[in-house]
Amino acid sequence: MQKIGLQLIFMVIIFMVACTHEPSETVEPGPGDNNGGDSGDTTQVAGCDPDTVYFKNDILPLLQSSCGTMGCHDAGTATEGIILTDYENIINTGDVEPFDAESSDIYEVITETDTDKRMPPPPNNPLSQEQITMVATWINQGALNNSCESDCDTTDVTYASMVAPVFENFCLGCHDQATANGGVVLETYDQRATLANSGALHGVINGTNGYPLMPPSNGLPECEIAILEKWISDGAPNN
Repeated sequence: MQKIGLQLIFMVIIFMVACTHEPSETVEPGPGDNNGGDSGDTTQVAGCDPDTVYFKNDILPLLQSSCGTMGCHDAGTATEGIILTDYENIINTGDVEPFDAESSDIYEVITETDTDKRMPPPPNNPLSQEQITMVATWINQGALNNSCESDCDTTDVTYASMVAPVFENFCLGCHDQATANGGVVLETYDQRATLANSGALHGVINGTNGYPLMPPSNGLPECEIAILEKWISDGAPNN
């Protein structure tokens, strides 16, 4: 028991310093850049259209977690001048061509079959086909800086349908087995439940009790926080 307790404390400590990103620094777009410096359609709609891909809800969390990380494409590293942590930089440094995914550099690298050119690079896992399709759809719909607010029903939170997708979309880019930033891996239910039951998950998603805010760039959306809080309060069940 004492050994397990020490291991848990060590895990919580290293999680607190894991996956720290540099503050975002927007690249000033030039006259020839996409969007001409405009930040795009910033419309926020009340309901989420299932046929629409929303930048702030779907694309930004994916790119921040999988690509805009320390040592890769955060503002502090900016490998090859590419920053993938905010809308303007994603559009301009990722060479996104609205309405034309095939001509967009960011789409080309996530679909690259040559592992020397693919992003995210090995040993990171490539994006899933579902995630690639989502990026393509967003670009082909105009690559808008849009978002939506759906009803956040937390009356019946289940791990499989509601909690696991939060970890997969917001955490695995930094904390899968291949990357394991800070030595923290959050691939399995047991790993996630351990973090929840230790109190560390509550701390990092709220940035309270001495824990740094995670994800570090903007934190989680309110609904995702509510989902995790309900799961934690229910005892982190595997349901």
